[in-house]
Amino acid sequence: MNLQAKHTDSDLLSKTFDFAVNIINYTGELQEQNKFVIGNQLLKCGTAIGANTKESENAETEAVFISKLETAIKEATETQHWLSFCNTRKDYPKCNDLLNELAEIINILNKTIATTK
Repeated sequence: MNLQAKHTDSDLLSKTFDFAVNIINYTGELQEQNKFVIGNQLLKCGTAIGANTKESENAETEAVFISKLETAIKEATETQHWLSFCNTRKDYPKCNDLLNELAEIINILNKTIATTK
């Protein structure tokens, strides 16, 4: 089973890496505004999406591959929660682009899992 090909076809690794970079930039803005608690939460879960996706690349079995991607979805869902919170607040920078980027990643993760099962 060529698990890496599943990622290459969808550009999932690239998208999650770019998203992590964008999350780091956004949380930097939050920290400049002394919004440390939300910023730290977003930094952890937002970068974990790509880390788990990358780890899935070296999965020994299909079950481990799926498990890593399911963990990435959980982290993505938490990230979506915090970004939605930020987006509703007037005192936080808007993050519509991040939310759109994340929705695409979640969609790809779900499709990848569905086609693997």
